[in-house]
This record gives sequence, structure tokens and C-alpha cells, in this order.
Amino acid sequence: MAIKLGQVAPNFTAQTSMGELNFHEWLGDSWGMLFSHPADFTPVCTTELGRTAALKGEFDKRNVKAMAVSVDGVASHLDWIKDIEDTQNVEMNFPIVADEDRKVAELYDMIHPEVTDKTTVRTVFVIGPDKKVKLTLTYPPATGRNFLEIIRVIDSLQLTAYHSVATPADWKDGEDVIVSPSIKTEDIPERFPKGHKVIRPYLRTTPQPNK
Repeated sequence: MAIKLGQVAPNFTAQTSMGELNFHEWLGDSWGMLFSHPADFTPVCTTELGRTAALKGEFDKRNVKAMAVSVDGVASHLDWIKDIEDTQNVEMNFPIVADEDRKVAELYDMIHPEVTDKTTVRTVFVIGPDKKVKLTLTYPPATGRNFLEIIRVIDSLQLTAYHSVATPADWKDGEDVIVSPSIKTEDIPERFPKGHKVIRPYLRTTPQPNK
């Protein structure tokens, strides 16, 4: 069964490149990014894990922990990490789950039956501190993930979780946002004292409230 937005992310305990971890305990009060890979020593994923390691400072600013999943074992992961660090000029700073029994892949519906019954799809799950799934993104094998886009979406998720706003197309952190339709126009000044614009009765914008 596919993982749906708003559903509690399935918990698991697994061996990883950083020892045995319980997913929910490891997350604690943080946001999480869980992303899957078909196998170790795959070229696109090598660049993706390197990019994630390089962006650790950006994820830390947002209280986000990263965890990767691959169907190979810990020994293979540790060898792969050497290649990642050497080719991507980074130090790996997050765990890779050893999912040899496909337990995590099956929990998160990562198996790709149209390819083989053992091939995992390349999906990203963003999970909130409440352990609920906030975002899923699935990429084809030949297209590398855009981690700046993932960070942009996390900015939106964190903003909209705590303020009655939505973010428009192509929004970036610091730009104007959309006032929730549930708020009456006459109530906007009290809720959003930085000002607002009424473009249409259903489309009202205001400066980002947490900036």
C-alpha cells in the first residue's frame, strides 16, 4: 500500500552504516528526509549522497536529519562511502540503512514491480517531528534529485505548518506568501501586521511572517 501524505511514517529498526538505529527514536524531535536508492555503487546515487552530505549545514539549520536506504549490506555501504567521499569531496555524515531483506522497502512501498520485484524506486520522504509524512517525491533512475528543491519544499512545509499561509508557485524563502482562504480579509491586518495585498478576494498576499 502506498504511503500517503499525513500518514504516520512506518517505524523500523535496522542496521545502518552508523550502527543499529530505530527510525522514530533516531528522528526524535527533528524533521527527517528518508530517501531510497536501488543499490550501492550506482552512479546517480553516488552524486546524490555526496550532495546531501555537502548540504548538511543547510539541513541542520532546518532541524532536518537525512537517512538513505539501499538494499545492500553494511560492508558494501562502508565500501561505497569510501567512493562517495573520494569522488564527491565530502565526508559522509548521515546513515545508510542496510535493507538486504527489503523490510524498509516494503514498509514504504519502494519495490518497483515493473522493473523487478527487488528493485527499489528512488523516492524521497519528508517526515515531520510528529512522525507524519509531509512530502513524497519519486524520481526515475536516470534523473538526479534536486536537493535545493527539496530544501525549498522543507522551508515551505515548516512555514505553513506554523502559520496560516500557503506558498505560491516558485516561492523561495523570504518572498511573499498567500494568506489562507480561511482567514477573512478584514482579519488579515491583525493576523499579519506587516501588510497585505488583495489581488482577488480569494488571492491575498503578505510578507513572509517569520522573517
